[in-house]
Amino acid sequence: MRIKEILQVIEQLAPLPLQEDFDNSGLQVGDSGREVTGVLLAIDVTENVIDEALALGCNLIITHHPLAFRPFKSLTGRNYIERCMMQAIKNDLVIYAAHTNLDNAPGGVNYKLAEMLELQNVKILQPKENALLKFVTTVPLHHADSVRNALFNAGAGHIGNYDSCSYNLTGEGTFRARQGARPHVGEINALHVEPEVRIETVIPLMKKEEVLRALLAVHPYEEPVYDLYPIANTWPQSGSGVVGVLPEPMPEQEFLYLLKDIFNLPAIRHSKMHGKEIRDVALCGGAGSFLIPGAVAYGADAFVTGEAKYNDFYDVEGRILLAVVGHYESEICTKDIFFDLLSKKFSTFALHKSAFDSNPVKYL
Repeated sequence: MRIKEILQVIEQLAPLPLQEDFDNSGLQVGDSGREVTGVLLAIDVTENVIDEALALGCNLIITHHPLAFRPFKSLTGRNYIERCMMQAIKNDLVIYAAHTNLDNAPGGVNYKLAEMLELQNVKILQPKENALLKFVTTVPLHHADSVRNALFNAGAGHIGNYDSCSYNLTGEGTFRARQGARPHVGEINALHVEPEVRIETVIPLMKKEEVLRALLAVHPYEEPVYDLYPIANTWPQSGSGVVGVLPEPMPEQEFLYLLKDIFNLPAIRHSKMHGKEIRDVALCGGAGSFLIPGAVAYGADAFVTGEAKYNDFYDVEGRILLAVVGHYESEICTKDIFFDLLSKKFSTFALHKSAFDSNPVKYL
């Protein structure tokens, strides 16, 4: 099996276009066309993880955090990042990262955290913006069904919990085939009128090329007509953070102890308690403090994240319970996400979770 086949499965869950502009998810180093000998799953790439992969006979390392997060001007081994890159190249290792694309994906990091807390009615807290297109095409009446189905299969027409969504209007199209054309209907140099269906649907921006390929593959016309319009709607299927409801409301302190237990925390940082019950919970793995205003505006009782600044604990001003569990602790579940996904799909190679604790934050 080729390494790229494994990476394609990761990207089906967390497509690379979902990553934030500042990120560098995807292939970090190596040839994805090589055959896989084994896969090691980690949160970060460290020298211990590189050694572990070599000892286990794994030539693919899949991580959450990118090793090559910032541009390189040289590779001299002056820090652990450069040394890891050099070791990977020397030993023909492939390193791949799924970072903010996994954070923003349905079924990704935040959905896994919601599952750990047994939250119900989970949805995106801050849906992606400028990520949708209105797609319009016209097609001969008797080919409308096949074209619609091809568009839907390519990723068009998904709105919330509905799929195959479209609006269809019957009308007449006109055209004159010029010399050298090969018209599906009509005659050369003769004006033709054809009963057609105008199909309107919505597509994620990242699916544009896939949808266009599907259209061109099945549309009967030599020159299909289509339009793409940017729309201001948010895309509720992906974005930052999630919100959900606890199975049963609980006191603030009980909720904090629940977090300590679930995330195996020696300590938990939190804002002042005010004796409120916790029912609606917003959360974001990693550095999610930028979502505090959104969690407050939503009306959540608590916001759980991996990192927050000193003033964030002041700024919540009793409007919401802020609970900070640690960046590493909030993302250690990524190894489980990768493992569950790949173990269900493949059984022909060794799959390992890294045994090394790469948390740079230590507790005394």
